[in-house]
Amino acid sequence: MAIDRRQFMTNTFGLSAAALTASPAQASTGSYEDAVQAARAPLRSTPRDRELVRFATLAANSHNTQPWIFSAHDNAIVIRPDVARRCPAVDPDDHHLFVSLGCAAENLALAAATLGWRASQTVDGDRIVIALDQAPPAASALAAAIPVRQCTRAAFDGKPIAPEMLRQLEDACREPNVSAILLTDRAAIAGVTDYVLEGNSAQMRDKAFMSELVSWMRFNEADAVASMDGLFSRASGSPSLPAWVARPLLRLVFTEQGENRKYRDELDSSAGILVLAADRSDTSQWIAVGRACQRFGLQATALGLKYSFVNQPVEVPTLRSQFAASLGLGERRPDIVIRFGAGPDLPKSLRRGPELVMRG
Repeated sequence: MAIDRRQFMTNTFGLSAAALTASPAQASTGSYEDAVQAARAPLRSTPRDRELVRFATLAANSHNTQPWIFSAHDNAIVIRPDVARRCPAVDPDDHHLFVSLGCAAENLALAAATLGWRASQTVDGDRIVIALDQAPPAASALAAAIPVRQCTRAAFDGKPIAPEMLRQLEDACREPNVSAILLTDRAAIAGVTDYVLEGNSAQMRDKAFMSELVSWMRFNEADAVASMDGLFSRASGSPSLPAWVARPLLRLVFTEQGENRKYRDELDSSAGILVLAADRSDTSQWIAVGRACQRFGLQATALGLKYSFVNQPVEVPTLRSQFAASLGLGERRPDIVIRFGAGPDLPKSLRRGPELVMRG
């Protein structure tokens, strides 16, 4: 979710991405695309549990850390956190982690319905237990969007969204005890932009945050395929570069001023902003926010729209209460902030396969 400030502009120095990209990265392009296609292949009916987990892992998640572990027994699939993939700097209370698990649970339920299984979710401590019961197959536009959906960190076209599309987006993220605030007025978007920029500045001045962020960056195809996770440069619209080139350049081109300028341009080009806020701040409610968040992203995808997260106002504790007050949320915590609009396609990020995330 804290996954928007990942573009470092090598062309600031007038360098050619093609000239800087070493042959190993070029050689790995095919395997990267193969990995994307394997993860996002059409859903198959068998093996059921493996296929449902594969579709679950295509969910949005913080830093593309994929912080989940799945187990399957009889007609139940359990999702629990992979604490080894926590991000304590940006997510010290595991808020984003549990939102990510909720996103995965929503994907799994939608995929199960297309195969003729009704998914009933129960939150048990830090686990999500999903019971599967046979039911008539129920295909949906949201389920069809699962292998296509992505977070698009690029400028959009700046055009407004038709009222009927806005209604569908708002309806998609309806969830008990979760409020959806949809902002399309330019003055309201500008107000959120100010919080995003202030939050981004605070994070970029935080050495722990920056160290954690860089640890999840994957600068080229070979690095991305080796880990099958993280923030791949081309998925953020940046060139693929050898790590030996990218790392020294990063501190020179990945600057507070440059990132704030990028965020302002991206928010100015967006058709609107969605803020999700739960009535309570606990694990079960964060999971509920994740389900609503995932449905919003899938509905946007089904409508041909793009979206990405701008969560800085909820990630910086000193800003969070101010941001909540500006939205009229009172004591409630704003959980997720999303910008959306019509925009370009970018390369899709990778996911670890079911064999790496399923445990007995």
